[in-house]
Amino acid sequence: MQSTIQPRGVQPHSVPPQTITLAVTGASGSAFARQMLLALEDDARVGCINLVVSDSGLRVLAEELKLTGRSDVVRQLLGRKAAKTHLQSNLDIGANIASGSYPTDAMIVLPCSMGTLGRIANGIGGKLIDRAADVCLKERIRLVLCVRETPLNLIHLRNMTRVAEAGATIYPLIPSFYNAPESLDEMARNFVQRVLKHIGLPQADAYVWKPGAGEETTGNK
Repeated sequence: MQSTIQPRGVQPHSVPPQTITLAVTGASGSAFARQMLLALEDDARVGCINLVVSDSGLRVLAEELKLTGRSDVVRQLLGRKAAKTHLQSNLDIGANIASGSYPTDAMIVLPCSMGTLGRIANGIGGKLIDRAADVCLKERIRLVLCVRETPLNLIHLRNMTRVAEAGATIYPLIPSFYNAPESLDEMARNFVQRVLKHIGLPQADAYVWKPGAGEETTGNK
């Protein structure tokens, strides 16, 4: 059977470019957020990325990736000028992604703090990230929450249950090791590729487990 995974540089004519919202909140895992943004920028099937970073998220980015300032955060994350990423202010509750009439295909919160999870679980949309997630739930748009906390208390668990019942996917930020990653970036890329596959954007170079094969394989081998 012929593979349906498209190379990153090729856009299938029958599929319109997707619009993805990526939210970064105040939990550890900045390397994963960077790899997600890079993957979305490089994917020809993605036409627009709306990036929202909370104040706490900016602080964690500064501490973990040594980013500075607020206005140039996209270029610092990518290491180059963005082609399709639009930075939205978390204070702008009137932004495009705050409306159900705006055509968003999926929203990923990576990493997702417990505070963000709690606000989404309880419908508290005081800022753009929370409101955009609420819109995804009410419009039945794919919402993936890459939660990052340990240990989990009962409040965390109940909030996860609430958002899962409302239609979100809880996708804990847990990297895999069976592919023997040689760096943090490789570990982060593998996780990101799994998340993208979950929202319908499988990556051609993603690791594929084949029991008994004796060694790892990737989609482009």
